[in-house]
Amino acid sequence: MMATILLVDDEASVREMVSEVIRQSGHRVITADSVAKAKAIFTSQAIDLVVTDLVMPEQSGIDLILEFRQIKADVKVLAISGGGGITGRFDYLPIASLVGAGAILKKPFSINEFSHKLEELLNAN
Repeated sequence: MMATILLVDDEASVREMVSEVIRQSGHRVITADSVAKAKAIFTSQAIDLVVTDLVMPEQSGIDLILEFRQIKADVKVLAISGGGGITGRFDYLPIASLVGAGAILKKPFSINEFSHKLEELLNAN
């Protein structure tokens, strides 16, 4: 089953690497470098899964998860984060799980770890 995956990360290098992994897994990927762009895409296209960074300049991935779940309650979300951010080395991953991320991954992660989490989430009911 080919899924359409929305990838949201403000770092171009992360977007490139993760996009490539998603494509090699046989899925379609649409990228956004901000929550605002992601929202425009999410509300105009059928998205099967969202991969989002949590620490981004204008708005956090936590905000994105909360907003997207209001639009589509059953949206599947994989949250990725290296920690850090405005308040220092704070770990947002547990919060992402609480607000609705189906899976979390700490950066840096391996291609295998990412692929496994992605397929696990896509195959979950």
